[in-house]
Amino acid sequence: MQKSTNSDTSAETLNSTRQGTRAVQMRIKNANSHHDRLSQSQSMILTDIGKVTEPISRHKRNHSQHILKDVIPPLEQLMVEKEGYLQKAKIADGGKKLRKNWSTSWIVLSSRKIEFYKESKQQALSNVKTGNKPESVDLCGAHIEWAKEKSSRKNVFQITTVSGNEFLLQSDIDFIILDWFHAIKNAIDRLPKDSSSPSGNLDLFKIQRSSSTELLSHYDSDIKEQKPEHRKSLMFRLHHSASDTTDKNRVKSRLKKFITRRPSLKTLQEKGLIKDQIFGSHLHTVCEREHSTVPRFVKQCIEAVEKRGLDVDGIYRVSGNLATIQKLRFIVNQEEKLNLDDSQWEDIHVVTGALKMFFRELPEPLFPYGFFERFVEAIKEQDNTTRIETIKSLVQKLPPPNRDTMKVLFGHLTKIVARASKNLMSTQSLGIVFGPTLLRAENDTGNMAIHMVYQNQIAELMLSEYNTIFSSAED
Repeated sequence: MQKSTNSDTSAETLNSTRQGTRAVQMRIKNANSHHDRLSQSQSMILTDIGKVTEPISRHKRNHSQHILKDVIPPLEQLMVEKEGYLQKAKIADGGKKLRKNWSTSWIVLSSRKIEFYKESKQQALSNVKTGNKPESVDLCGAHIEWAKEKSSRKNVFQITTVSGNEFLLQSDIDFIILDWFHAIKNAIDRLPKDSSSPSGNLDLFKIQRSSSTELLSHYDSDIKEQKPEHRKSLMFRLHHSASDTTDKNRVKSRLKKFITRRPSLKTLQEKGLIKDQIFGSHLHTVCEREHSTVPRFVKQCIEAVEKRGLDVDGIYRVSGNLATIQKLRFIVNQEEKLNLDDSQWEDIHVVTGALKMFFRELPEPLFPYGFFERFVEAIKEQDNTTRIETIKSLVQKLPPPNRDTMKVLFGHLTKIVARASKNLMSTQSLGIVFGPTLLRAENDTGNMAIHMVYQNQIAELMLSEYNTIFSSAED
């Protein structure tokens, strides 16, 4: 009995010891789990003010999204470089010619694009919210050039984009349009010539961000749904397109042979198939053809203006209808009998616009290229008498067609100035209109603004000192 009692006591003691050990282990485990929860809760605390630690994602698509943040430039980089009002006309959309309609636009130039607003940008922001977004033009790969032949207005330049859009921009104030021209040209020069820049590939990045598994599953489902006869038709279309390519190559080769065998312009002119034109021909060529030193068309225009346009407000400054001017130009080039008293030419601004276009389209201006620098040096003379005598000497050295046409034209313009109280065209106004048209450098590299000042001053001096300069320049 004594032995069994002792064995029971030992068993109870061993059991209590084991239960104590388990209790201690459970407390330690609970303590560890509480420490883990505490550390997890502390990981959600803001480490910096306003900054939350981003969880690390191991998904490949998420990684590509993070990389895109570094590749695509933020919109804040498109900083506004220049803004203001200009006259704008869109003449082509995607290569398709449009009717030219001038309108006033608030233009905003940024680092790689131009935006056109109907009013100033501050006023337009409210309209943008309602869906009236401005027209945007990407300058990457665009081309800018002066376009005097595209409009009868002065100070016109053209922007052509890689997508085939064409815009004309214009301002009557010389220094404003020059400043805009150089600002846009500098922006274009800073951009790559093609649209392969990161910002130009935003659509490609958007495709990469989409789920590739969805695209693949959609593609697989389309293939599985196709019937056998559809697959045969697909193979037929592929074969047919290959034959079309062969036919196109044959047409191209035939066109090349035709172009290489076509007669020259001189041959066509000798056969009488192409007539010599008035507009765009050299002044001496037109005069030799007409056996005169002053083109007949110039005389006709001057006669019409002096007959019914001397008192017209803004004569030579106001632009006529360009379509009617082009019609008159076509008739003159076709050597049809011209009657400027006809009712279709009743708008005298059409006649003056055609006369200005004639001088503007001369391959070599009325003041020949070889005399340009000498005229500029003469106008720089400080002494007025020396300046007049130098220009008079230069005029006398000009070829007869240039000298005589110049004398007739400026003699006509002096009559315009004499009626300045009615037509509001002063010597300075006519100098601004005719200076760049009659006098320009052959290679104008960066000195356009300076040359424009001299061009206007030379034209003004020719008008104000007409009698002195042309006193010995007889017909």
